[in-house]
Amino acid sequence: MSRTPFVAGNWKMFKTVGDAEMFISGLLPLVSSTEGIEVAICVPFTTLGAMVDSTRGSRVQVFAQNMHQEAEGAFTGEVSAPMLSDLDVHGVVLGHSERRELFGETDAALAEKVPAALEAGLRVILCCGETEAERDAGEMETKLRRQVEAGLSQVPAGRLADVVIAYEPIWAIGTGKVATPEQAQEACAFVRGVVAGIDPAAAEAVRIQYGGSVKPENTAELLALPDIDGALVGGASLDPASFAAIVEAGRS
Repeated sequence: MSRTPFVAGNWKMFKTVGDAEMFISGLLPLVSSTEGIEVAICVPFTTLGAMVDSTRGSRVQVFAQNMHQEAEGAFTGEVSAPMLSDLDVHGVVLGHSERRELFGETDAALAEKVPAALEAGLRVILCCGETEAERDAGEMETKLRRQVEAGLSQVPAGRLADVVIAYEPIWAIGTGKVATPEQAQEACAFVRGVVAGIDPAAAEAVRIQYGGSVKPENTAELLALPDIDGALVGGASLDPASFAAIVEAGRS
């Protein structure tokens, strides 16, 4: 099955509205004619509205970096899926390792967040990944299976392929280390196998991104691997020229 590559840039906690406007004005001319690939920027809550407005009619989608599983309630400081949909946000990143490790996000919460996002009309990038210690201890597959199965546990079978799964080895995020092509392919193939255990047809259609020190120089090699269908880009997505080069390198 042919799967359209999908490259998303995760800005994390960077860029004011002014910074974001400068970025998007530089990016759009560089990717406006790029075909054969989907492109998204995953931006802080404060820049969502501005980026949605500035990208209307373009190829660039706008994703949030988190959301609460409930539609509303007494959850000070949180943002719900309907609130994101109301802004015309396209999707949301869920389960990033920084949310899990620094802010205590649990598999149980993600089991509720993923279907809540889909029900609100949002696309989902569901993150999974292991630490270096877990990989060294031979626990990579156990960790990935738990995260993927939990995140998809309440997703209807017909919507499984709508979830993009991002494999990010935690030891490669922001460290300059990159998984070897063999390591990346092995992990992403395992993730696809986990999805196949839930629904074989969905496993063929689901797109799996690789994330972890992705740069223009390594994108083409990574996305040429049979089970990698895109990239979730961190630091290299903060510069429009760098991010555009990754998009160009990743297109089919």
